[in-house]
Amino acid sequence: MNDRTFDRPVFVKKGEFMVEEIGCLADAFEFLEEWPRNRRGPIFDTALRACQRAYDGQVPISVAREAFAGFAKSARIFEDVSAAMPWMTAPKAGRGGVTT
Repeated sequence: MNDRTFDRPVFVKKGEFMVEEIGCLADAFEFLEEWPRNRRGPIFDTALRACQRAYDGQVPISVAREAFAGFAKSARIFEDVSAAMPWMTAPKAGRGGVTT
């Protein structure tokens, strides 16, 4: 893992049906650059500044990741992929899919 890669990615909704993985500073910068100007605010600015400071080596990469995740949560685009989908945790049926 290089020094600009997050220890774990941040997943964000991009559009109605897509989820994008933000795994490093480059991904975060690209995503933030594309973010609509009319939706930017103080939390966006904080995330961008944290990424810039991490890029410059002034703060740990984890600070940038957490700031980006905080921005995603505030923008309601954060996707929690750690929560298992119901179909992934459904009880297994007996042999042949038939329960007795």
